[in-house]
Amino acid sequence: MATGTLYFIPVPLAEGTTPQQVLPAEVVQRMHSLRHFIVENEKTARQFLAASGHPVAIRELTFALLTKDTQPKDLPALLQPLQKGMDVGLMSEAGCPGIADPGAALAAVAHQKNIRVAPLIGPSSLLLALMASGLNGQRFTFLGYLPSDKAERIKAIKGIEFDSKKQQATQLFIETPYRNQHMLEDLIANLQPQTRLCVACNITAQDELIVTKTAAEWKKTPLPDVHKKPAVFLLLSS
Repeated sequence: MATGTLYFIPVPLAEGTTPQQVLPAEVVQRMHSLRHFIVENEKTARQFLAASGHPVAIRELTFALLTKDTQPKDLPALLQPLQKGMDVGLMSEAGCPGIADPGAALAAVAHQKNIRVAPLIGPSSLLLALMASGLNGQRFTFLGYLPSDKAERIKAIKGIEFDSKKQQATQLFIETPYRNQHMLEDLIANLQPQTRLCVACNITAQDELIVTKTAAEWKKTPLPDVHKKPAVFLLLSS
C-alpha cells in the first residue's frame, strides 16, 4: 500500500489574520482536501480551519497533538494514518512547521519511513524579517533562543557579534516575548557602535515594526515597546 503525504501547512503569524490573507489559494485548497491533522493546539487549529472555510464540519476532522513535550518514542504513532495511505496536515501555532518547531522531529521520522514530506507556501517570521532587514541575506545563521540568565546572555551577544564579523553573516535569534525588552536593552548596551541591529516585531500585523539601525543610532532614539510581542532580532557586524 502506498503511503500518504505529510503536508507542512503554514499558519498566519498575527492574531486576526485570515488564512486567505497570507496563504495562496492552492495551499487553502490542499488544506481543505485533508481530514487528518497533527497540531500543537487543537482549539486554535480548529479555529484556523473553520476560518479557512474547510468544507467538512470541524467536528468530523481528526486531530493528534505534537508539542515540544512529545517524546521521540511517540512520534511513529502519529504517522500511522500516513502508513495506511491517508494524507495528513501538520500545523504549528504560527508560521511554518519544522522551523524552530517540534515538527522537525516528525519530519525526520517520516523520512526514515519513506513517507513523503511536502512543505506548503506560507509566512515564516524568520525569512520575512531577514527579507526586510537590509542585512546579509546570502549568509545567515538562526540561533534560536539565547540564554535567559543576564550575564550569560550578554556573553552570548558578544560571541554572536564576533562570529558575525568574522563570517560576515547575519545572525538571527528570538526570545520569549516577556523577555524581549530586556533582550533589546542588552543588545544596544553591549554591541559595538557600528553593528547593525534589526528588530522585527508583530510581523504581518497592523502594528508591524521592522527597523534596522546601528547600535549607536539605537542609543539616540526611544526604544520600541516589544514587551510580550512576537519578535525576531537580527544583527550584522562589520
